Amino acid sequence: MIVVTGATGNVGRSLVRTLAAAGAPVTATSRGVAEAELPDGVRRLPADLIEVESLRPVLEGADALFLQNGGPSAHLLDPAGILGAAKAAGVERVVLLSSQGVATRPESVSHGGVARAIEDAVRESGLEWTILRPGGFASNAFAWAASVRAERTVAAPFADTGLPVIDPDDIAEVAAVALREAGHTGRVYELTGPALVTPRAQAAALGHALGEPVRFVELTRGQAREAMLAFLPEPVVETTLAILGEPSPAEQRISPDTELVLGRPPRTFADWAQRYAAAFR
Repeated sequence: MIVVTGATGNVGRSLVRTLAAAGAPVTATSRGVAEAELPDGVRRLPADLIEVESLRPVLEGADALFLQNGGPSAHLLDPAGILGAAKAAGVERVVLLSSQGVATRPESVSHGGVARAIEDAVRESGLEWTILRPGGFASNAFAWAASVRAERTVAAPFADTGLPVIDPDDIAEVAAVALREAGHTGRVYELTGPALVTPRAQAAALGHALGEPVRFVELTRGQAREAMLAFLPEPVVETTLAILGEPSPAEQRISPDTELVLGRPPRTFADWAQRYAAAFR
């Protein structure tokens, strides 16, 4: 049995589908999993990563765990407690969804420090482990869905600064391989897309997927900061803007790891836009 935490998120939802399609027994868990659309045969049990005790019944009978690092709530997790509960339940293998920021922004508490502490707990857990460090997600473009639907407009800062965003479905496929196949223990995979893509190019790709132009409006850094502060803490906003506007060479590097694991190139942002065009219509 494979337990997938964060099963209603962009990566977890795709991972549950991928594992179920392969015939693997899956338990999907998240706070809102009871109402989620999941494949037939998937066991669903609500739990909260912040509440270790809520995970114990979920982990019962499992031999592998996909651990989502908590996202915005990562600083509230007790990773040693979660991993201890997993080990006590008989789990032998854990695949952690971490962040590229552990390596590229180690000075940032939000992007590097907290995620590094969770990685360290995984390494010290006594379980077989694999760590996934994706860069930016293609699915972050869902933030533009409302404006694209209403006005066929994308508004974003740093119009012509590119990053190799990764399709969450590719992250899920890498996770599925690491959870089910030998040869990935003790590996850290940096996951990126196949090419740098700018916000302006993302808008054009969405327009192509929709069959009509999508206008791009460039925001100033200040405008973007103000908008982001409405839903993110200031340290997260500052680090995110630094990554988007002044990425380091490491953050713009195209990693070979996705192709290494999957045996095919990672999908492009244009591929992602075609598959999820309905959300923008």
